[in-house]
Amino acid sequence: MTDDPTTAVLFDIDGTLADSNYPHVDAWWRAFHAAGQPVDAWRIHRCIGMDSSSLLDELVGSADSDVAKQAKEFHTAYYREHFQELHILPGVHDLLEEVARRGHKVVLATSAPEAELAILRELLQIEDTIEVVTSGGDVEQAKPDPGIIQLALERSGADPDHAIMVGDSKWDVIAAGRAGVAAIGVLSGGISEAELREAGAVAVFDDPAAILAGIDDSPIGQLGA
Repeated sequence: MTDDPTTAVLFDIDGTLADSNYPHVDAWWRAFHAAGQPVDAWRIHRCIGMDSSSLLDELVGSADSDVAKQAKEFHTAYYREHFQELHILPGVHDLLEEVARRGHKVVLATSAPEAELAILRELLQIEDTIEVVTSGGDVEQAKPDPGIIQLALERSGADPDHAIMVGDSKWDVIAAGRAGVAAIGVLSGGISEAELREAGAVAVFDDPAAILAGIDDSPIGQLGA
């Protein structure tokens, strides 16, 4: 008789657990203007959830340019102005507690840099529930590269067939798919259900509260069954 396999649910944070995507859009929009290379807000929103280097490559041509370096510094300063406005999304605490109650490891798998992650963890107040944390600083390139997901699996001890990723952007879904992990999408980051499903999401919910309400019939409810 063998032990049951380790199961894990990996959660993105920005736009998934915290209502923070639009503050990021505002901060980047202001940052690009301040750096002298304006970028339309809708283009920025399309890239939220990417590794910051990938975002800068996409929006200003190169993450190594002087404009990109200035914009990154401005973004940090402007995003800090939003800290008091950030809040968690409905159902977060109850969902994570229910995931843990069902015997799954709760993992934070985010592209956020360490400084932003510290703020988000303080906001979430879920340290007793979290078992594993990874961030953009743990890998050379974050989402949509699968490295963050693969590291989260390694640290949690779960294999791809016994894990679920929950994220709000197509970059979360694509990264999970490249790591062989099924993904649930949430609409709370502002990306449509159609686009999340096209990226490979096996289910889509409005927000964490909606996942909790339908958890028995969700991929999380079937995890380890």
